[in-house]
Amino acid sequence: MATITSLGAAQEVTGSCHLLEVNGQRVLLDCGMHQGGDTVTRMRKEHFDFDPKQIDAVILSHAHLDHSGLLPLLVHKGYSGPIYCTGPSRNLLAVMLDDSAGIYLRDLEHQNLRLKRSGRKTMKPVYTEDDVLHALQQCVPVDYRQDVLLAGDLTLKFLEAGHILGSAVVELRWQSLGKERVLVFSGDLGNETGVLMRDPDVPERADVVLMESTYGDRDHRPFEHTLEEFQAIIEEARDDNGVILMPAFSVGRTQELLYHLGCFYHQGKLDGWQVFLDSPMAIEVTRLYDQWLETLDPSDLRAMRHNSARTLEEFLPTLSLTPSVEESIQLNRLHGGAIIIAGSGMCNGGRIRHHLKHRLWHKSTHVVFAGFQARGTLGRKMVDGDTHVRFFGQRFVVNAKVHTLGGFSAHAGRSQLLAWARAIGGEPRFRLVHGETSALVALAHGLREQGHDVTIAEPGEPYGINGQ
Repeated sequence: MATITSLGAAQEVTGSCHLLEVNGQRVLLDCGMHQGGDTVTRMRKEHFDFDPKQIDAVILSHAHLDHSGLLPLLVHKGYSGPIYCTGPSRNLLAVMLDDSAGIYLRDLEHQNLRLKRSGRKTMKPVYTEDDVLHALQQCVPVDYRQDVLLAGDLTLKFLEAGHILGSAVVELRWQSLGKERVLVFSGDLGNETGVLMRDPDVPERADVVLMESTYGDRDHRPFEHTLEEFQAIIEEARDDNGVILMPAFSVGRTQELLYHLGCFYHQGKLDGWQVFLDSPMAIEVTRLYDQWLETLDPSDLRAMRHNSARTLEEFLPTLSLTPSVEESIQLNRLHGGAIIIAGSGMCNGGRIRHHLKHRLWHKSTHVVFAGFQARGTLGRKMVDGDTHVRFFGQRFVVNAKVHTLGGFSAHAGRSQLLAWARAIGGEPRFRLVHGETSALVALAHGLREQGHDVTIAEPGEPYGINGQ
């Protein structure tokens, strides 16, 4: 009997990891890290509820770290098989895993120095940069809608997920008792009202759908309202002679924001504003998006071409890139008229924390969140209205104005999730993952109203696929 066991992102949003056992094969869908807290403590808590040496294949839905970040640890623990992903995902992994490892190893070095000073035992790294290199070498790029025969008769096909560059819906097929069985793993489904990405593909049929539920309990604001709100925030910050800080995920959200700011520029709505992209990783990822532009949404590309832009940087002439630490520090001297986009999206690390340190206590500062903030993150605390927050070992008062632009989400909203599920052929059963409790329960209710068999994944609980 084929089973799928959710070992991460079960009744939580991060740490996507699901083990498929079918016809003697053990296949891992995603291998993501959990988010929140400092990197050293987080990595010490990460573990696998299986022997990595016994895994036959890894299939990656996309390159976000909560879906891919533990691949180096998996390799370090003995996994030596293929990692199937799309070509763009392979390119993004080279950037993201290297950056993640660099942050982790630097933080570990600093913590070990503090341990040495206090006469305590130091810690060894749980994985190294060599493990990142080996993980990348094990990647097998697969084109969208291409059938790939894995071991036995297990066949893989990637469909467009529309979430970030290279993101995929995973479709797996095999024979059981003379019938073809189909498992679909949604990965993260994209928001159809967003820009740059194509709309998610709908699988022709499925027996079981392992489905994300991030926004299962709510829809995003109408996108035109979100853009109007964004423009209003810019005008309010102009009146305050303030600086706008935008914590943004380096992959997906940053590029979408640059596109919309480019549209504002060409509409004459950014007069007097300078935009700074203050993230080495986001800069590198943006250039990867430029390399894969022809795979993105044709209508958005036409808007760029109409303004003679061949890249996102050309589409926003007031954009300045600040890859070096020295250039980033210089931004602290700005007084008004600046939009600073910096990682990380949930304020867990990155340069955004340094900008918050210098500006969070100023009433003229505007902090604009354009993405989901997971529980326990610094971003979530600010969105929830905490008047004081702690980071860098210090306590800061939140005098800045905090804004949330929900329409910019790269995830499908509730109505989009239900429509996608309704369009899948056959009589699929749904197994819900990647969501907080309220989202899971609400989406399960909506799917049942559509007549579907629905369960919410319990961590570590095997779920039968063949229906025998």
